[in-house]
Amino acid sequence: MRIPILIAAFAISAASNMPAKAGSVLGEHKWMHGSEDCAVNSDSDIEVYAHDQTTFIFRQNKCQTFEAPFIYVLVGTNEILVLDTGDIEDLSASPVLQALGSVLGQDTIESKAILVVHSHSHRDHSRGDAQFEGKPNVTIVEPTHDDVKRFFDFNEWPNGQASIELGERTLLVIPTPGHQEEGITIYDPQTKWLLTGDTLYPGYIYVKNWDEYALSIARLALFSESNDVAAILGSHIEMTSKPGIAYSVGTSFQPDEADLDLLPQTLRKLSSTLQEPGVKKELVFDRFIVKEMNFIQRTLSNFARWITQ
Repeated sequence: MRIPILIAAFAISAASNMPAKAGSVLGEHKWMHGSEDCAVNSDSDIEVYAHDQTTFIFRQNKCQTFEAPFIYVLVGTNEILVLDTGDIEDLSASPVLQALGSVLGQDTIESKAILVVHSHSHRDHSRGDAQFEGKPNVTIVEPTHDDVKRFFDFNEWPNGQASIELGERTLLVIPTPGHQEEGITIYDPQTKWLLTGDTLYPGYIYVKNWDEYALSIARLALFSESNDVAAILGSHIEMTSKPGIAYSVGTSFQPDEADLDLLPQTLRKLSSTLQEPGVKKELVFDRFIVKEMNFIQRTLSNFARWITQ
């Protein structure tokens, strides 16, 4: 039997008080990272990291989904932002909404508006939408190119920025296509975090449109130079702690995984590399690997979009 979410959530709620690691905003926190034998895995369905009383990071159990995506919850006085909803549709197996109630209180999530948005359209970031559908206080922005542009009123996509007002907490939305057409990054001035989805994270980043990706990274690098960015936080961990070495795709056990957060200098280094003439379209860095999708991968991606959008 799995540990109840309420216990798992509050058991780690003091994580923000852990000693800070050099260059890390998450301290010494180690995420639950799966099991060699998932049949005996006893981790909670969702791990909850409480950075402060209004900022939470959820991670799904790797034995339920090898993707183990991260879900970000930012709370304002009027509204709660949920960035991505995870990889599992089964409401009993992946109770994201229940986890919200556990850490914020049921009265809070019923009294505040909830806005659900997605870093991009891949299903490991939106399968959990079913938990929020039909709730009277919930708005779900569908993860399609047209819906994202319409909701945030992007008239000159991918140029410009939009904002989300949560109540005494205003977030910025930056278009970042490349990995996928509708990709966005969210900046939270309260934590000074850039939430980049699959545009940049410690893992194997497959790029659908290389030129758009280079422009998006340049846009984020420029943003980081004129705004106070403490960390870049993406949607997965796929790298080991060894420089340039990733775990195999599909692994459900990552005992030596890299930290989640990346330094803002990473953006400037990546952007500079992407601008080099004749740059190779597979770049291996210590904390992530960037590679252009091949023809088959792009074809499958386009087919999936045709079915879902």
